Amino acid sequence: MQATLSPSNNASMTPRDRQLLAHTPYAQASVPEQYLRHIVDYSRKEQPGTILVDTDARYLYYVLPDGKAIRYGVAVGEEAMAFSGVARVGKMAAWPDWIPTPEIQERLGPYPSRVPGGAANPLGARALYLYAGNKDTLYRIHGTNQPEYIGQAISSGCIRMRNEDVIDLYDRVKMGSTVVVLPPGRTAQFGAADGLRG
Repeated sequence: MQATLSPSNNASMTPRDRQLLAHTPYAQASVPEQYLRHIVDYSRKEQPGTILVDTDARYLYYVLPDGKAIRYGVAVGEEAMAFSGVARVGKMAAWPDWIPTPEIQERLGPYPSRVPGGAANPLGARALYLYAGNKDTLYRIHGTNQPEYIGQAISSGCIRMRNEDVIDLYDRVKMGSTVVVLPPGRTAQFGAADGLRG
């Protein structure tokens, strides 16, 4: 697979993004190069504008025209808690508040009933809310205040991205866009000539 490191484009960062990300309350993590943003060949059938998440490989693809995609490294849900299937982007938010579900409160809490948006918030800089039909699945593609976990299966089911990557993705995605999340054990099958290599 042809993979070209995609230069970081800070043009999409707002003054608020720059301010909050300049003084994060967490350590900057060194993310392995294969999980940094790349432009890659993409031979699957999804239409441009579609998001595909390869849970096993820990990659999210944003499909571009002409057989290309932007590949981002992600952290995914632990197997028992991961979402898989087809959804759509039903809501989008910048620096969203986090409202822990009762299940998360029970398992990981206690947390306040609402955590305001900001650099310490687990949802990070942006969130894409995944809907099935008109119903919120409660799964999100979102930033993170734990970038050291990119490339791992550790979340409570959501798909986490580096904050700079989720800002980049957010600026490309349209409301209603299709999101395909492959289940564990099913990787994005590319042609033999361009087999998936990090």
